[in-house]
Amino acid sequence: MKLHNLKPAEGSTHKEKRLGRGEASGKGGTSTKGNKGAQSHASFKNKIGHEGGQMPIQRRVPKRGFKNPDRVEYRVFNLGQIEQIAEKYGISEFSLENLYINGLISRTEKVKILANGEIKTKLAFKVNALSEKAKAAIEAAGGSVEIVK
Repeated sequence: MKLHNLKPAEGSTHKEKRLGRGEASGKGGTSTKGNKGAQSHASFKNKIGHEGGQMPIQRRVPKRGFKNPDRVEYRVFNLGQIEQIAEKYGISEFSLENLYINGLISRTEKVKILANGEIKTKLAFKVNALSEKAKAAIEAAGGSVEIVK
């Protein structure tokens, strides 16, 4: 088999019908666009979400609730997870830099520690937020806590 012998599979290609090339072509005259209206004109651009004058879906659907623009999203870690993470990655300081280096958070994410589970190892924490119970549990295990802004 050589490059000059290659052909498409039988039936996979067909001659496309050209629009607006006379009545004999079968798609002449209006080029399948119909007779009148904006859609038949060459300069027609369809706006996204336009429904031909019908009330748009984003206005028909009722609005519910409130989206707080000042909400702070945290990447949450529980004390039970932290023990496993520290063993797996050999972390002695649970900081944003260490978490980012090991691929656990992105560069812009904020970290919060919650008190679900137990912690037995002594770790230093440098995080954005943590609960009071988590702070008490960490200090009881001999660890230190520092809040980073």
